[in-house]
Amino acid sequence: MTLLRESYLYHLWLTLCAVYEDSAIHRVLKAAGGWCNRQIDESRVLRPLCREGVVARAWPDSCLCRLLTALVNLPGQLLHKLYNALPLTFEDSFFARLVFEMGDETAIAQFWCICLLWIIPFTYWNNAYSLLGFAALLVLFHAGAMHRKDLRLDLANIGFYPLVLFGAMFLAVFFSYAPSLSLRFLFYHISAALCVLVTVSAVRCTEDLKRLTVGGAVCVAVSGAYGIVQRIQGVEVSRSTVDLRVNAGMPGRVESYFDNANTFAEVLILLLPLVLALILCSRRLFSKLVASGVFVVGIAALGMTYSRASWVGMACAMVVLVFLWKPKLIPAFAVLCCLAVPFLPTTIWNRILTIANPADSSTASRIPLLKAAIEVIRSRPLWGAGLGTAAPQAYISEWNLYHADFPYVHSHNFYLEVWVEAGLLGVVGFVASMLWNIKRAAHTVRHCADSTARTITCAAAAALCGAMVCGLADYLWNYPRVMCIFWFVFAVALAGVKICRTEGKETP
Repeated sequence: MTLLRESYLYHLWLTLCAVYEDSAIHRVLKAAGGWCNRQIDESRVLRPLCREGVVARAWPDSCLCRLLTALVNLPGQLLHKLYNALPLTFEDSFFARLVFEMGDETAIAQFWCICLLWIIPFTYWNNAYSLLGFAALLVLFHAGAMHRKDLRLDLANIGFYPLVLFGAMFLAVFFSYAPSLSLRFLFYHISAALCVLVTVSAVRCTEDLKRLTVGGAVCVAVSGAYGIVQRIQGVEVSRSTVDLRVNAGMPGRVESYFDNANTFAEVLILLLPLVLALILCSRRLFSKLVASGVFVVGIAALGMTYSRASWVGMACAMVVLVFLWKPKLIPAFAVLCCLAVPFLPTTIWNRILTIANPADSSTASRIPLLKAAIEVIRSRPLWGAGLGTAAPQAYISEWNLYHADFPYVHSHNFYLEVWVEAGLLGVVGFVASMLWNIKRAAHTVRHCADSTARTITCAAAAALCGAMVCGLADYLWNYPRVMCIFWFVFAVALAGVKICRTEGKETP
C-alpha cells in the first residue's frame, strides 16, 4: 500500500483532482446541480411527486400500524416478561447469555445466512432453505428482545404499501383458479416478507448496513468467479435461448450456479450497485481494491450472460446511482459511457442491436406471451389467475389462451405477471411499494450529508430502478431465490433511510 501511495500515478491522480476542484468546469457543474435542486424543491409539479404522500406520512402513527406492531412483537413481549420474572436464572446461565448476545447481533447472523444461502449451487438448492433461514433469524431476534425492551420488530419503517402487497398475496391464494397450486408459492412470499422484516428491524447502525452489503458482495464474487470459470471451460450454445440466425458467432450464455442466464443476470443487477457502493464508501485502500475487483468480476460475468434486458437495467441503475450520489458527475459519466462503446466486444454489440429486432425469435416469442397475459387480466382483472406461475399456466391451458411453439412459463413482464398472479390489488401494491421506497430513498439522500449509509441507500434505490426497467422484458420473481434477493435489496433501501434519519444525518 505504501508503494502505491508513493507511486507517480497516485500523485498524478491527486494533482488532477486538485486541478478539477479549482477549475471552471467544476464551478459550472456545481452551479448547474444547485439550480436543478432548486427547481425540484420549488416546482409545483415535482414537489408533490418528491414528498411523501398522506398515507405514507400517517402510517407510523396509525392505529393499524400500532396494532400490527404489537402483534408481531407479542412473542418478544412475552419472553421479556418471562425474563423480568426470572432475571437471575437467565443471567446465571451461560447459554442464556450467549443466546441474548447472538440475538443482539442478528444483523451479523443475517450476514452469514445470506452468504451461505446465495452461494448454494442450483442442483443442491431447496426453496425451503430461505424460509428456514429467515425464520431462524426471526427467532434469534426475539431471543435478543427477551432481555432488551427496546429491541422490537419495526413495521413503521417497512411502510403501508408493502404490507398491502403481501396481504394481496394471501388473497391471491384464496381467490386462485387453482388454490392447491398457489399455496406453495405463498411460502416463497412469506420468506421474502421475513427477509424484509428481519433486515429492517435488525439493522440499527451503519456497520450493520455495511455488513449486509458485504454479504451481497460475497454472492457477486463467488457467482461471478464461477461464471468466468464457466466461460473459460466453454459453454454450449442453447438454441432455445439464442437465435443463431441474428446472433451469429455468439458464444454460450454463462449462467453460473443459477441454472439460467437471465436469472444470473438479474441477481447481478440487484447486487452490483451495492458492490459499487462499497467501493465508494470504503475508507481503506485495500477494501477499495477488493470491492473493485469484485465489481469487475461481476460486470464481466454480466456481459457473459448476454441478457439484454439486464444490460439495459444495469445501465439504468448506474445512471440513477450517479444521479442520486453526485448529480454533477452525470456529464462526465455520459462521456465515459460514450467512450466505452467502441471497446465493447463485437458479440455484445451485435446482441444489443437485436433488442428491437422482430426477426429474433426470442424477441418475437414474447408477443404471444404478452397476449395470453392480457387475456387473463381481461377475464379476471380483480383477482388474477392465482399466486405463482403454476396457476396462470393451468388457467391459460384450460381456456386455450396461448398459441405458440414454446411452452408458456410466464409473461416475461414483471408488472403484467404480478397482475396475472395477484390481481389488481397486487399490482397496485407492488407499483406503489416500489415508487414509495425509491422516492423516499431519493428524498432522504438529497437532504442528507455524505455518509456510508447515504451511499448504500443510493445504491439500493438504483438497483431497484434497474430491476424495474429489466422487469419490462422479464419476470424477476420466477426463481424464489432471486425474489428473496430482490426483497433484500428493497429492505436495504428501507434500512438505509432509517439509519440516515436516526443518526441525524438528514437535514431540513
